[in-house]
Amino acid sequence: MLIKSYLTWYAIFDDIPFWQPLLTEIPFVWLIFAIIERFADKRKIGYYMMTNLIITVIFFAAIMYYKYYGVIVTYHALAQVNQVTSVNSSIFSLLAPYYLLIFVDIIVLLVYFIQRRIRQNKQVFYTPKKLPRLGKRTAVSIFVISAIITVFNIWPNRASMNELNQAESMGILNYEAFLIASDRPEDPVPQKEITQESINELKGIDAPESIISSYWDAAKGRNVIIIQLESFQNFLVGLNVDGQEVTPNLNKLAQESLYFPHFYQQVGQGNTSDAEFVVNSSYYIPPRGAASQEYADYEVPSLPRLLTENGYNTTTFHTNHVEFWNRLEMYSALGFGDYYEYDFFGEEDMIAFAASDAVLYRKTAEELAALQEEGRPFYSQVISMSAHHPYHLPEDRYKMDLPERFEGTLVGNYIRAQNYADYEFGLFIDQLKKNGVWDNSLIVVYGDHLGLPIYSLESDDKALMKEIFGREYSTADMINIPLVISAPGAVEGARVDQLGGQVDIVPTVASLLGISMDDYIHFGQDLLSGQPNLLPERYYLPTGSFISQEGMFIPGSGFEDGKQYKLPEIEETASKEFIDSLVPPEDPLLAKEASGTEAPDVSQDQYERALALMHYSYSYVSQLPERSDIEE
Repeated sequence: MLIKSYLTWYAIFDDIPFWQPLLTEIPFVWLIFAIIERFADKRKIGYYMMTNLIITVIFFAAIMYYKYYGVIVTYHALAQVNQVTSVNSSIFSLLAPYYLLIFVDIIVLLVYFIQRRIRQNKQVFYTPKKLPRLGKRTAVSIFVISAIITVFNIWPNRASMNELNQAESMGILNYEAFLIASDRPEDPVPQKEITQESINELKGIDAPESIISSYWDAAKGRNVIIIQLESFQNFLVGLNVDGQEVTPNLNKLAQESLYFPHFYQQVGQGNTSDAEFVVNSSYYIPPRGAASQEYADYEVPSLPRLLTENGYNTTTFHTNHVEFWNRLEMYSALGFGDYYEYDFFGEEDMIAFAASDAVLYRKTAEELAALQEEGRPFYSQVISMSAHHPYHLPEDRYKMDLPERFEGTLVGNYIRAQNYADYEFGLFIDQLKKNGVWDNSLIVVYGDHLGLPIYSLESDDKALMKEIFGREYSTADMINIPLVISAPGAVEGARVDQLGGQVDIVPTVASLLGISMDDYIHFGQDLLSGQPNLLPERYYLPTGSFISQEGMFIPGSGFEDGKQYKLPEIEETASKEFIDSLVPPEDPLLAKEASGTEAPDVSQDQYERALALMHYSYSYVSQLPERSDIEE
């Protein structure tokens, strides 16, 4: 157990004192062992084996979950275990061989008992002789001492906001037990108390009548196409690798459109499906679990519903099975009129676990042309997927030559996969221009979530990221994604340094279309209004984390021992030619820099308001009317 504890801590935590796993994990193990010794008589070895297996699985799950999400696994994640088979290549790519050492004793013992069964022709855990056990007083003494140490580990750290720090201070096993014992959701704020005025006040923005954007109704009556790019981070925009543009097509679109370099993901356990939910609803993800599962039973106010009320046809396109991440129910909850999924796109040209972006874009372009011919404006969301972790792109799809130092690395594979995704994205734009859809549409392009988790990078990957950024790769870099908004012929291209997140897309699109949101409670804001922003973060960052103009804040036990981090700048990674091609917007409210100079410290008031916003969002959605029209 001690070896397993150290192996797990070495894989997850940094710079740990040598004694800490001994004092945090082992007392919990002694607790269980003392119970076995006190009460087990027959099959005692079986109970030890079962305990060993359960604890080993917890440790192994903690390692793998941390490498994928950057957080400690909880029992709530069991609700998503059926999704693992669909992303098994991603999981296995994170598996360092030494992680499997955690199972060595189980394998050895299993082989031993199988051999003994063969020899004795008896059950594996049957023992012909009564095994000795600790005396009653000894077992009770060990139990009491272990319980005291366990409580001492848990109690002082029970109020910590930073889950990763909490698990390190308590011990992983104590942390898991504490979550089970204390899992009581906060009382929701009564829905009648959640008004747009109260939300705006928490966000620190002015009254709605004073923030009408100069871009109001610039794209009135147009189709809306929202394109979600898989695992796409902002540092790729304008990036050159040894003189080669990584994303030439998105670069060109960004130069001609409104480009927001200070834009951030707000997803959680559901990753891509969470991005779909947040972008279409303007609500934050739930406190635990994926939004597509936790909120699937509610009739959620959404962009599809808002546009349907204004005469739009609404559809969504995704090449994977609609059951993956419970999307069938989520699309109903969000009010989409129709969806296109695996059965429509088929198994032609498979990459990762579904049809390639080439098939996605080709078939989608044909459907969008048909929708336009119906005479009604349409809203369509398009979900790309070929650049999915672990970025194992077939060699016949390579569109760029990488320098030798990038070959065989996660960073190199990521860049090459995104270069291919950009190539197909460029062909999609060409198709939409040819069939007449492009010039009659408002196009929104953004990344769904991070692609290079900082906690999954090997030393050679970290060196390459340092080469790209000119400094160490940071958590703020990791969750920075691009946003590009294009309305050909209606909106001039400009660089907009306004801080924004995925929750802001609904009100920004509504403003460009000239559609009022007066009767729609939302937590985002129009990014073209020039107002300050406050972005609560959850899951990939500890609870209580947020991003503001001042920087990114991550709490410790609370606000007082938290840390502030500077936000990344596009100038650090993009070529000078690309930067020079971007022009400031005409509206002076949008021409200000979001984080270019030394920023003042974040405030405790911002921290408390960010926490309140998250709780308000959960409270509001969880009190919405439940749907009664879920179709098979």
